[in-house]
Amino acid sequence: MMTVTGLPENITEIIVNKAFAMGFSACGISEANFLSEDAAFMEEWLSLGYQGDMTYLERNKEKRYNPKLLVDHAWSVVSVLYNYFPEEKLPVEDNYKISKYAYGTDYHIVIKDKLNELFQFTKAYWPDLTGRVFTDSAPVLDRAWAEKSGLGFIGKNTCLIHPRKGSFHFVGHLILSIPLAANNKPVTDYCGTCRRCIDACPTGALVAPHKLDARKCISYLTIENKQPFSQDYHFDDWIFGCDICQDVCPWNRFSEPHSEPLFRLTDEIKALKKTDWESLTEESFNMIFKDSAVKRTKFSGLKRNIEAAGKK
Repeated sequence: MMTVTGLPENITEIIVNKAFAMGFSACGISEANFLSEDAAFMEEWLSLGYQGDMTYLERNKEKRYNPKLLVDHAWSVVSVLYNYFPEEKLPVEDNYKISKYAYGTDYHIVIKDKLNELFQFTKAYWPDLTGRVFTDSAPVLDRAWAEKSGLGFIGKNTCLIHPRKGSFHFVGHLILSIPLAANNKPVTDYCGTCRRCIDACPTGALVAPHKLDARKCISYLTIENKQPFSQDYHFDDWIFGCDICQDVCPWNRFSEPHSEPLFRLTDEIKALKKTDWESLTEESFNMIFKDSAVKRTKFSGLKRNIEAAGKK
């Protein structure tokens, strides 16, 4: 690998140690090359129409597969995981369900700020450094890069699974113009013969191991889908996202509560009961979910989900 005069020989170790000091639970580095196998898988997935109305996945495909089209002179991809498994979970009695990742502040805000800090930290060692920060906000194959960087394997539920930390993690990346030594080896797929996620999905969205038909996925239907529900509601009271395929995964027995105050379940959400959800106004929605990922579905979408859940 090419070296850069002036950079410490242990710059990879320095960046990884900084990432851990900032609270990231894993950090891996890989070379910024074309993702040929992942590109082929993605093209097949799109050809089957599994993306549903997520037409943005059909755009900028070349950039998804080739980081050099996202960052000029891209050499390295720094991938990180950030734990969001909660210590306190949403009460289940007389309540609807939202995904654990939406308990607190929108992860885009939290992770992006931390990645920007990590980028500036790295830039201090090489002022001519160019790069970009990514956290589920641009055409990047997040799980593919995390897997390539040795941060886990893609499970049958299509989630990235860290064999010692589980799957309740946000994924983020820095694509940088300096060559860094890869610090992790690929992780073996340890799903084996297990089918718990496939068998537990109430809508049959996991049509095969490692293959998700988003059009049937509760997360897609309650968030990305903007249309009225065209069939009976069988979502088990989920009104924003779904954690079923992660909750049943044996690898999540290793999940430990996060230590990020901004991801804690807010008092406002914790206090809601079914009648409160059902009487939610747009004003209260904007107040309670001001900095929340729940805003992605918008007030009209959340009301649609709540009404469908209440009628089942």
